[in-house]
Amino acid sequence: MSTPADTVRAFLNALALRDVDAAMSVVDGSVTVTVHPLGVRDGGSADLRAMLAELVAAFPDLRLTVRQVVETGRVVTAELKVEGTQATDYAGVVNQEKHLDVDQAWRFTVRDDHIAGLDAYWCQNQLYRRLAVKRLDQIAIV
Repeated sequence: MSTPADTVRAFLNALALRDVDAAMSVVDGSVTVTVHPLGVRDGGSADLRAMLAELVAAFPDLRLTVRQVVETGRVVTAELKVEGTQATDYAGVVNQEKHLDVDQAWRFTVRDDHIAGLDAYWCQNQLYRRLAVKRLDQIAIV
């Protein structure tokens, strides 16, 4: 039996390798997903798979750097940096081939060696600045 941190590391390692199927293999089918910057509340497995697929498609040179993993019982928090060069539309932003590097914190709840909950946080304004979005009231590229 692995620890909750091992389960999260398996997920993050698979994502770093751009392997969405492997990442999803440690996710419970009834996972609850909240991605605050993208407005996803009480999403499920399909939402998470779509989010991960969009991320790896938009950034073919995706680099995921895990800075720290903190395990507190069944809750695991990962501090990470997501980097890459945009190659297709992402998060409603038209592709401008801009480099992205955004610090993020993801909080996982693990049950029976599977991720049962995920809350992801990052500064959406930082993401928009990195992708050269000029106005927040209407996404426009400069």
